[in-house]
Amino acid sequence: MSTSRRVILLCNPAKPQARATLDCLAKTIGNRCEVAATGTIDEAARCAAAEPDRIIVLGGDGSILAVARALADRQSPIIGVNFGKLGFLAEFSIEDVDRHLDKILNDSGTVSSRMMFEMTLSRTEEADITSLAVNDCVVHAGPPYRMIKLSIDVDRSPLTQFSGDGLVLATPSGSTAHNMSVGGPLVQPEVRALVLTPISPHSFTHRPFVFAGSETIEVLIRQANEGTTAVIDGQATLSLKTGDKLTICRAAAEFQLVRNPTQPKWHTLIEKLKWGK
Repeated sequence: MSTSRRVILLCNPAKPQARATLDCLAKTIGNRCEVAATGTIDEAARCAAAEPDRIIVLGGDGSILAVARALADRQSPIIGVNFGKLGFLAEFSIEDVDRHLDKILNDSGTVSSRMMFEMTLSRTEEADITSLAVNDCVVHAGPPYRMIKLSIDVDRSPLTQFSGDGLVLATPSGSTAHNMSVGGPLVQPEVRALVLTPISPHSFTHRPFVFAGSETIEVLIRQANEGTTAVIDGQATLSLKTGDKLTICRAAAEFQLVRNPTQPKWHTLIEKLKWGK
Protein backbone atom coordinates (compact mmCIF):
# COMPACT_ATOMS: atom_id res chain seq x y z
CA MET A 1 0.00 0.00 0.00
CA SER A 2 1.04 3.63 -0.49
CA THR A 3 -0.15 5.16 2.81
CA SER A 4 3.30 6.55 3.68
CA ARG A 5 3.91 8.29 0.36
CA ARG A 6 3.79 12.09 0.34
CA VAL A 7 2.19 13.74 -2.69
CA ILE A 8 1.60 17.34 -3.72
CA LEU A 9 -1.03 18.33 -6.28
CA LEU A 10 -0.53 21.30 -8.60
CA CYS A 11 -2.85 22.64 -11.30
CA ASN A 12 -2.52 25.12 -14.13
CA PRO A 13 -4.81 28.00 -13.11
CA ALA A 14 -5.31 28.94 -16.76
CA LYS A 15 -7.15 25.65 -17.32
CA PRO A 16 -10.49 25.84 -15.45
CA GLN A 17 -11.13 22.10 -15.69
CA ALA A 18 -7.76 21.33 -14.11
CA ARG A 19 -8.43 23.72 -11.24
CA ALA A 20 -11.90 22.24 -10.70
CA THR A 21 -10.46 18.70 -10.61
CA LEU A 22 -7.76 19.47 -8.02
CA ASP A 23 -9.87 19.25 -4.87
CA CYS A 24 -11.78 16.24 -6.15
CA LEU A 25 -8.55 14.36 -6.85
CA ALA A 26 -7.17 15.25 -3.42
CA LYS A 27 -10.22 13.65 -1.80
CA THR A 28 -10.10 10.62 -4.10
CA ILE A 29 -6.50 9.69 -3.30
CA GLY A 30 -6.37 11.07 0.25
CA ASN A 31 -7.02 7.70 1.89
CA ARG A 32 -4.24 6.02 -0.11
CA CYS A 33 -1.39 8.51 0.38
CA GLU A 34 -0.61 11.70 2.26
CA VAL A 35 -1.59 14.81 0.29
CA ALA A 36 1.08 17.11 1.73
CA ALA A 37 0.16 20.27 -0.22
CA THR A 38 -1.98 21.59 -3.06
CA GLY A 39 -1.66 24.71 -5.17
CA THR A 40 -1.07 26.11 -8.63
CA ILE A 41 1.98 25.50 -10.78
CA ASP A 42 3.17 29.00 -9.83
CA GLU A 43 3.47 27.74 -6.25
CA ALA A 44 5.62 24.72 -7.10
CA ALA A 45 8.74 25.94 -5.31
CA ARG A 46 6.80 26.69 -2.11
CA CYS A 47 4.94 23.38 -2.17
CA ALA A 48 8.19 21.47 -2.76
CA ALA A 49 9.18 22.36 0.80
CA ALA A 50 6.84 19.52 1.80
CA GLU A 51 9.49 17.13 0.37
CA PRO A 52 7.05 15.02 -1.67
CA ASP A 53 7.69 11.56 -3.05
CA ARG A 54 5.61 12.45 -6.11
CA ILE A 55 4.15 15.60 -7.65
CA ILE A 56 0.91 15.33 -9.62
CA VAL A 57 0.57 18.14 -12.17
CA LEU A 58 -2.83 18.83 -13.71
CA GLY A 59 -2.30 20.75 -16.93
CA GLY A 60 -0.28 19.89 -19.99
CA ASP A 61 3.30 19.56 -21.14
CA GLY A 62 3.96 23.27 -20.57
CA SER A 63 2.75 22.96 -16.98
CA ILE A 64 5.17 20.10 -16.37
CA LEU A 65 8.09 22.07 -17.82
CA ALA A 66 7.26 25.09 -15.65
CA VAL A 67 7.08 22.97 -12.49
CA ALA A 68 10.34 21.13 -13.22
CA ARG A 69 12.19 24.43 -13.75
CA ALA A 70 10.72 25.88 -10.56
CA LEU A 71 11.86 22.85 -8.55
CA ALA A 72 15.48 23.55 -9.58
CA ASP A 73 17.73 21.20 -7.56
CA ARG A 74 14.81 19.81 -5.51
CA GLN A 75 13.39 17.55 -8.21
CA SER A 76 10.72 14.96 -7.42
CA PRO A 77 9.09 12.53 -9.88
CA ILE A 78 6.25 14.29 -11.73
CA ILE A 79 3.01 12.58 -12.74
CA GLY A 80 1.46 14.59 -15.58
CA VAL A 81 -2.33 14.58 -15.99
CA ASN A 82 -3.19 15.91 -19.41
CA PHE A 83 -5.57 18.85 -19.65
CA GLY A 84 -3.66 20.29 -22.60
CA LYS A 85 -3.35 19.35 -26.27
CA LEU A 86 -0.69 16.83 -27.28
CA GLY A 87 0.16 15.47 -23.84
CA PHE A 88 3.58 14.17 -24.85
CA LEU A 89 4.90 14.38 -21.28
CA ALA A 90 1.52 14.33 -19.54
CA GLU A 91 0.70 10.67 -20.14
CA PHE A 92 -2.08 10.18 -17.57
CA SER A 93 -5.81 10.79 -17.34
CA ILE A 94 -7.51 11.23 -13.96
CA GLU A 95 -8.82 7.67 -14.33
CA ASP A 96 -5.27 6.38 -14.96
CA VAL A 97 -4.02 8.02 -11.76
CA ASP A 98 -6.81 6.50 -9.68
CA ARG A 99 -6.42 3.05 -11.26
CA HIS A 100 -2.63 2.82 -11.02
CA LEU A 101 -1.90 5.04 -8.01
CA ASP A 102 -0.16 2.42 -5.87
CA LYS A 103 2.19 1.44 -8.68
CA ILE A 104 3.13 4.95 -9.79
CA LEU A 105 3.75 6.05 -6.21
CA ASN A 106 5.88 3.08 -5.23
CA ASP A 107 7.47 1.52 -8.32
CA SER A 108 10.74 3.29 -9.17
CA GLY A 109 10.69 1.49 -12.51
CA THR A 110 8.00 3.91 -13.73
CA VAL A 111 10.31 6.92 -13.26
CA SER A 112 12.31 8.18 -16.26
CA SER A 113 15.31 10.32 -15.20
CA ARG A 114 16.29 12.86 -17.83
CA MET A 115 19.12 15.32 -18.22
CA MET A 116 18.47 19.06 -17.95
CA PHE A 117 20.92 21.87 -18.69
CA GLU A 118 21.79 25.28 -17.30
CA MET A 119 21.96 28.24 -19.65
CA THR A 120 24.01 31.26 -18.54
CA LEU A 121 23.78 34.58 -20.38
CA SER A 122 26.96 36.65 -20.01
CA ARG A 123 27.08 40.31 -21.01
CA THR A 124 29.89 42.84 -20.58
CA GLU A 125 29.59 44.88 -17.35
CA GLU A 126 26.35 43.16 -16.30
CA ALA A 127 25.63 40.30 -13.91
CA ASP A 128 25.21 36.87 -15.46
CA ILE A 129 21.70 35.47 -15.82
CA THR A 130 21.26 31.71 -15.34
CA SER A 131 18.20 29.63 -16.19
CA LEU A 132 17.44 25.94 -16.00
CA ALA A 133 16.13 24.29 -19.19
CA VAL A 134 14.18 21.04 -19.26
CA ASN A 135 13.57 20.91 -23.01
CA ASP A 136 15.54 23.54 -24.86
CA CYS A 137 17.00 26.98 -25.38
CA VAL A 138 16.11 28.44 -28.77
CA VAL A 139 17.92 31.47 -30.19
CA HIS A 140 15.53 33.31 -32.53
CA ALA A 141 16.78 35.94 -34.99
CA GLY A 142 13.69 38.05 -34.34
CA PRO A 143 12.59 41.36 -35.93
CA PRO A 144 13.48 42.73 -38.43
CA TYR A 145 14.25 39.12 -39.39
CA ARG A 146 17.67 39.55 -40.93
CA MET A 147 20.11 36.69 -40.52
CA ILE A 148 22.14 36.68 -37.32
CA LYS A 149 25.73 35.50 -36.92
CA LEU A 150 26.77 32.98 -34.29
CA SER A 151 30.05 31.38 -33.18
CA ILE A 152 30.08 28.00 -31.42
CA ASP A 153 32.79 26.72 -29.07
CA VAL A 154 32.68 23.30 -27.40
CA ASP A 155 34.74 22.80 -24.24
CA ARG A 156 36.61 26.03 -25.08
CA SER A 157 37.60 24.71 -28.50
CA PRO A 158 36.27 26.61 -31.56
CA LEU A 159 33.80 24.55 -33.58
CA THR A 160 32.17 26.77 -36.21
CA GLN A 161 30.59 30.07 -37.19
CA PHE A 162 27.44 30.47 -39.25
CA SER A 163 24.74 32.88 -40.32
CA GLY A 164 21.08 31.95 -40.20
CA ASP A 165 17.76 32.35 -38.43
CA GLY A 166 18.97 31.00 -35.10
CA LEU A 167 19.84 27.86 -33.19
CA VAL A 168 18.18 25.16 -31.09
CA LEU A 169 20.03 23.70 -28.10
CA ALA A 170 18.03 20.78 -26.75
CA THR A 171 18.11 18.02 -24.18
CA PRO A 172 17.17 14.51 -25.33
CA SER A 173 13.78 15.01 -23.68
CA GLY A 174 13.38 18.21 -25.71
CA SER A 175 14.56 16.67 -28.96
CA THR A 176 10.92 16.00 -29.92
CA ALA A 177 9.96 19.68 -29.49
CA HIS A 178 11.31 22.67 -31.50
CA ASN A 179 14.40 20.65 -32.42
CA MET A 180 12.33 18.08 -34.30
CA SER A 181 10.37 20.82 -36.07
CA VAL A 182 13.53 22.28 -37.61
CA GLY A 183 14.89 18.90 -38.72
CA GLY A 184 16.96 17.93 -35.70
CA PRO A 185 17.47 14.33 -34.55
CA LEU A 186 15.29 12.46 -32.07
CA VAL A 187 17.26 11.23 -29.07
CA GLN A 188 16.04 8.68 -26.52
CA PRO A 189 15.04 10.75 -23.46
CA GLU A 190 17.24 8.93 -20.92
CA VAL A 191 20.44 9.52 -22.93
CA ARG A 192 22.83 12.13 -21.48
CA ALA A 193 23.49 14.35 -24.47
CA LEU A 194 23.16 17.87 -25.87
CA VAL A 195 21.62 18.47 -29.29
CA LEU A 196 22.64 21.48 -31.41
CA THR A 197 20.52 22.22 -34.47
CA PRO A 198 21.02 25.36 -36.61
CA ILE A 199 17.83 27.05 -37.84
CA SER A 200 17.95 27.79 -41.59
CA PRO A 201 21.75 28.17 -41.78
CA HIS A 202 23.02 29.94 -44.91
CA SER A 203 25.23 26.95 -45.64
CA PHE A 204 25.12 23.49 -47.21
CA THR A 205 27.25 21.93 -44.47
CA HIS A 206 25.89 23.00 -41.07
CA ARG A 207 24.00 19.92 -39.95
CA PRO A 208 22.58 19.03 -36.51
CA PHE A 209 25.11 17.70 -34.00
CA VAL A 210 24.70 15.51 -30.89
CA PHE A 211 27.31 16.08 -28.18
CA ALA A 212 28.09 14.16 -25.00
CA GLY A 213 26.17 15.55 -22.04
CA SER A 214 29.45 16.33 -20.28
CA GLU A 215 30.43 18.95 -22.88
CA THR A 216 30.07 22.71 -22.38
CA ILE A 217 28.75 24.64 -25.37
CA GLU A 218 29.35 28.37 -25.75
CA VAL A 219 27.39 30.46 -28.27
CA LEU A 220 28.72 33.94 -29.06
CA ILE A 221 26.23 36.33 -30.63
CA ARG A 222 28.43 37.97 -33.27
CA GLN A 223 25.60 39.93 -34.89
CA ALA A 224 22.06 40.29 -33.52
CA ASN A 225 18.84 41.98 -34.59
CA GLU A 226 16.83 44.35 -32.43
CA GLY A 227 14.44 41.48 -31.62
CA THR A 228 16.90 38.60 -31.19
CA THR A 229 15.91 36.49 -28.18
CA ALA A 230 16.71 33.30 -26.31
CA VAL A 231 13.59 31.33 -25.34
CA ILE A 232 13.79 28.73 -22.57
CA ASP A 233 11.32 25.83 -22.83
CA GLY A 234 9.03 28.04 -24.91
CA GLN A 235 8.23 30.06 -21.79
CA ALA A 236 11.01 32.32 -20.47
CA THR A 237 12.58 34.88 -22.82
CA LEU A 238 15.81 36.85 -22.72
CA SER A 239 16.75 39.62 -25.14
CA LEU A 240 20.11 39.14 -26.84
CA LYS A 241 22.59 41.71 -28.11
CA THR A 242 25.71 41.57 -30.25
CA GLY A 243 28.56 40.41 -28.01
CA ASP A 244 26.40 38.36 -25.64
CA LYS A 245 27.49 34.81 -24.81
CA LEU A 246 25.35 31.82 -23.91
CA THR A 247 26.98 28.97 -21.99
CA ILE A 248 25.19 25.61 -21.89
CA CYS A 249 26.20 22.82 -19.51
CA ARG A 250 24.59 19.83 -17.87
CA ALA A 251 22.57 20.61 -14.74
CA ALA A 252 23.36 18.80 -11.50
CA ALA A 253 19.72 17.73 -11.00
CA GLU A 254 17.70 15.59 -13.39
CA PHE A 255 14.09 15.93 -14.49
CA GLN A 256 12.10 12.93 -13.26
CA LEU A 257 8.99 11.96 -15.19
CA VAL A 258 6.63 9.16 -14.20
CA ARG A 259 5.64 7.06 -17.20
CA ASN A 260 2.23 5.47 -17.66
CA PRO A 261 2.77 1.77 -16.82
CA THR A 262 0.05 0.65 -19.24
CA GLN A 263 1.71 2.17 -22.30
CA PRO A 264 4.46 0.46 -24.33
CA LYS A 265 7.86 2.17 -24.30
CA TRP A 266 7.45 3.93 -27.65
CA HIS A 267 3.68 4.52 -27.40
CA THR A 268 3.84 8.32 -27.18
CA LEU A 269 6.30 8.67 -30.06
CA ILE A 270 4.31 6.43 -32.37
CA GLU A 271 0.73 7.29 -31.41
CA LYS A 272 1.03 11.02 -30.69
CA LEU A 273 3.82 12.12 -33.05
CA LYS A 274 2.93 9.44 -35.61
CA TRP A 275 6.62 8.56 -36.04
CA GLY A 276 7.14 6.06 -38.84
CA LYS A 277 3.51 6.24 -40.00
